Amino acid sequence: MAQFFAIHPDNPQERLIKQAAEIVKQGGVVVYPTDSCYALGCQLGDKDAMERILNIRKIDQKHHLTLMCADLSELGTYAKVDNSQFRQLKAATPGSYTFIMQATKEVPNRTLHPKRKTIGLRVPDNKIALALLQELGEPMLSCTLMLPEDAEPLSDPYEIRDRLEHSVDLVIDGGWCGTDPTTVIDMTDGVELVREGKGDKALFGL
Repeated sequence: MAQFFAIHPDNPQERLIKQAAEIVKQGGVVVYPTDSCYALGCQLGDKDAMERILNIRKIDQKHHLTLMCADLSELGTYAKVDNSQFRQLKAATPGSYTFIMQATKEVPNRTLHPKRKTIGLRVPDNKIALALLQELGEPMLSCTLMLPEDAEPLSDPYEIRDRLEHSVDLVIDGGWCGTDPTTVIDMTDGVELVREGKGDKALFGL
C-alpha cells in the first residue's frame, strides 16, 4: 500500500522530504511532481525498481528514461557536455526540457538507450522535486507518469493513489503541475528538436 505525503509546493516540509528520500534509497518507486507532469522515480542504480517503473508504464528499455538532476554540475557528471552545450544548458535550466546526450561511464548501462548509449537528462523547475534530489545527493531515474491506457499523463494525486496504490511505494501530492510534457532536445550531434512541449524551443534557436 503506497504512502501518501501532501508536501507544500513552495515550502516543502523538510521532514517529509527526508522520509521520501529514505523510501527511494530503500528501493522504493515514488510518484512526485515536476514542472511539467507528475513523474515516476527510483534510485539510479536500482535495477529492480527500474523494472517496476518499466512495468507500470508497459515500456521497454528502448524508451528513453530520464535522469532527473538537482543542478547542472550533476548533469555534467552523467553526460558528455562541451563548453558550448554548457552555456545553452545553463540558460535553459532549471526548466521544462529533457536533453538527450551521450552518457558518461557514471550511468549504469542498463539505463541507456541500447544502441545509441544516450540518456535523457533534465533539471526540473519544481521546489519539491529539487528538494528531494538534493536530499538524495544523486539523480533519480524517472519517466512521465503516463499509464498505457490513458491519453494524457495523470495529474490528480488522489486518482494517482487510487490507481497505483499497489504498484508504487509513495505518492507525493504537490498540487497541480499540468499535463504538458517537456520539450525534448537531442544534443548528441548539434541541436535537434525531438518533441515540442512546455519548454520554449526558441531558446535553442529552433
